[in-house]
Parts: sequence; C-alpha cells; structure tokens
Amino acid sequence: MKLFSFEELFGITSQMRRCSVSVASNLAEGSGRNSMKDKARFTQIAFGWALELLNQLILSFDFEYIEEQKYIEIREKITEVTVLINGLYKSQLPK
Repeated sequence: MKLFSFEELFGITSQMRRCSVSVASNLAEGSGRNSMKDKARFTQIAFGWALELLNQLILSFDFEYIEEQKYIEIREKITEVTVLINGLYKSQLPK
C-alpha cells in the first residue's frame, strides 16, 4: 500500500470530502422544495455526486492508496447509499 503524497492528500481526499458533503447537501436542499419535480432533480444530483465519490474510491484503490478491505467496506457503504437515493428518486416520480 502506498501513502497519499502531500498533493494527493489535498487532491483526492479533498474531492472525496466535497462529494460526500454534496450528497447530503443536495438531499437536504431537495427535501425543502415544494414540487416533486424539484425534489427529484436534487435527488438526481445527489446520486451523481455519490457516483463521483465511488469513482474516486476506485481510483484510490487502483493507485494502491487504500487497502483492499477498507476499499470493500467503503464501496459497500456507497452502494447502500446509492440504492437508498435511487429508491427516494423513484418515490418522487409521478405515479
């Protein structure tokens, strides 16, 4: 396993943190919207941020910055979150 270099520490990890915050922030903002269309749009944005976070996790593993067990653990958590966001999105669609 390699350690994050100083630049990468403030690159990948900073972007991963921003993605995590953006997932929660978009879900919060969407929950305050009046129309289901607006709620669904912010849910879609949150889903996209979650996928970006997953991509950065995969890259971190590929670059050997994270151990396999930790990678699997975090990937499972991101998968759980995306499944929940997808379910929320589907509940916001017109019936």
